[in-house]
Amino acid sequence: MENSNNHLDVEKKSERSETVDLNDNTLQVDISDALSEREKVKFTVHTKTTLKDFAKQDFSVVRQHEEFIWLHDRFEENESYAGYIIPPPPPRPDFDSSREKLQKLGEGEGSMTAEEFKKMKQELEAEYLATFKKTVAMHEVFLCRLANHPIFRADTNFRVFLEYEQDLSVRGKNKKEKLETFLRSFSKTTDEILLGSTQKDVDEFFDKEKSFLLDYHSLLKDATVRADKMTKTHKDVADHYIKISSCLLEMATADTNQLERFATKTADIFEKARKIENRVSTDEDLKLSDTLRYYMRDTTAAKNLLYRRLRCLADYEGANRALEKARAKNKDVHAALEVADAEWSQHQACEKFEQMSAKGKEELIDFKVRRVAAIKKNLVELCELELKHANTHSQLLKASIVALREEL
Repeated sequence: MENSNNHLDVEKKSERSETVDLNDNTLQVDISDALSEREKVKFTVHTKTTLKDFAKQDFSVVRQHEEFIWLHDRFEENESYAGYIIPPPPPRPDFDSSREKLQKLGEGEGSMTAEEFKKMKQELEAEYLATFKKTVAMHEVFLCRLANHPIFRADTNFRVFLEYEQDLSVRGKNKKEKLETFLRSFSKTTDEILLGSTQKDVDEFFDKEKSFLLDYHSLLKDATVRADKMTKTHKDVADHYIKISSCLLEMATADTNQLERFATKTADIFEKARKIENRVSTDEDLKLSDTLRYYMRDTTAAKNLLYRRLRCLADYEGANRALEKARAKNKDVHAALEVADAEWSQHQACEKFEQMSAKGKEELIDFKVRRVAAIKKNLVELCELELKHANTHSQLLKASIVALREEL
């Protein structure tokens, strides 16, 4: 970790993210390997397929985070996918916090014992590795969502991403492009607020979905913040156990006659309790915080679908008004041509809106089924893990009481 270069052979373990359940084996995508360098992470994307669109049945390519964002943007900007929920892009790899903590630990090495420094360093390295594994998992989930979708899997850009062996030559956005992205986002948000307050939806299903997703996203956001605080508290408890254990060992060294064995055993108890607290923190982060955070982002993607549909509805109603205006004019040759153009535009807008509504309804129903199943599954697994850790903690305390009473 000191060299900021880590390598991870990604195995299919039970702790891997299972947000996506692939039942179709015709196109299977996973990240089989990943290499972390100081400024970037290289993901080895492995594909197995029986689809004839691909040149090979089993192949791998190396991709970076910017290329995942490029792929997401291609879907987001494609008008053909306006009626679908675009899977949220994976979050940018961020190891700065872990590196900063390790740097501070190195600077404060002289103020702690060698044993305490060793344990704290192990904790930070484990935290870095856990963050790295989660980063890999979230990038894999994004690809699996695309591969499992009957429409997205056939996208040309997706095939290029999976199959093209060379670098896609995708770079990060410069300051000008970032500013343009911000301005577009601001404009979209303004338009969304304006539409939400002035455009009445003609379909009760979508109107209810809009109200639900707005409230649900707010609840998910609040729950995610609180879950993060809970996992951090468990992590802080584990870190304090290290310091208590270290102090007890120093006491044992200083008072060799009366407290040496007793303090040493107590320090060992705190060390074992620390490991339990760390496992609790890790499991709660994986099964609760990450699940809430993912579906908060996925709910945003669903809200974006509703916005695109509402914008399409506004355009359709605008086309209707334009047609009425054209028909109201005098029936001369120019007016007839204008009416024909307005009728064609109105027909196109109507067709687009109806198609988007039909696809959007299917997507939102599927989103609900998928979301409920994944959240139930992860919460059940969290409860099982909490019970397992509670039993382990209980057994530790019982054994500790027996061990300490022997020293009385």
